Amino acid sequence: MSFRRALALAACGLAGGSVLFSAVAVGKPPARSGGGDAEPRPGTAAAAVPAAPAAPQGLLLLPPAAAAASCPPAAGWIERAGGTGGYWDSNWDRREPLALINLKKKNEETGEEELASRLDHCKAKATRHIFLIRHSQYNLDGRADKDRTLTPLGREQAELTGRRLASLGLKFDQIIHSSMTRATETTEIISKYLPGVKKISTDLLREGAPIEPDPPVSHWKPEAVQYYEDGARIEAAFRNFIHRADAKQEEDSYEIFVCHANVIRYIVCRALQFPPEGWLRMSLNNGSITHLVIRPNGRVALRTLGDTGFMPPDKITRT
Repeated sequence: MSFRRALALAACGLAGGSVLFSAVAVGKPPARSGGGDAEPRPGTAAAAVPAAPAAPQGLLLLPPAAAAASCPPAAGWIERAGGTGGYWDSNWDRREPLALINLKKKNEETGEEELASRLDHCKAKATRHIFLIRHSQYNLDGRADKDRTLTPLGREQAELTGRRLASLGLKFDQIIHSSMTRATETTEIISKYLPGVKKISTDLLREGAPIEPDPPVSHWKPEAVQYYEDGARIEAAFRNFIHRADAKQEEDSYEIFVCHANVIRYIVCRALQFPPEGWLRMSLNNGSITHLVIRPNGRVALRTLGDTGFMPPDKITRT
């Protein structure tokens, strides 16, 4: 039974929205009596349904309703793309030019010419490079956040991350960091290698439980209220910070975000339009670098995920 549900869930996740069919493993189907299809009950009309594709031996094709019933419900703040698997929502950040203008105000005399001009005015021109840095190793024994400071190894990791970012030779625009102690201390060390780059602290990037993971894990089970509170905040962080460049931005930008593993993994899933419930299937080392690229047309690419190749093996941790 668990295998059947796992396959159905996999099909739901791949589709990213509505599901046409889900294939689940079953035993050998029973032979039909009479060698034909079952007759409709008296007094009922047989619905004209297109023939479904033949299932391979040992597989059962579930209709959409049954497949949807087997998928776990999404959090209320997650917007699901319509259509079948492989669909890309080009207006995922609500900054698609056509969505930014009021078509009702189009001048009837100039028509298409004015529309094209207004669309061009709303188009992004620059690429945003987002560097998501997980904080360094910290003291797990601290009761309050202020006591969860970086360990000596954690400070070494932050130094290595700072050197790595500086070696890229990029003109970083800003460092936005979580207001939690371990992220703030990591930022202070990194910023030594990036003089002149402004630092901004925000509560939106604080660690939390973004959304109930699928599949669930036994060692980490927050209360439902924590998903409700943290999830909305972390989704707000995604919407606020992860989007294509503003139309007024002329040059490519390079921005650093120092925060936490749960936040980064959720952001990666959302940015790539993967099922966000899969965030816990990834693992990130302390001080790691994740690089997202957002093009002017809204396309998103993941350049690196949790890179710590610049650290010696004995300096790598995941606490």
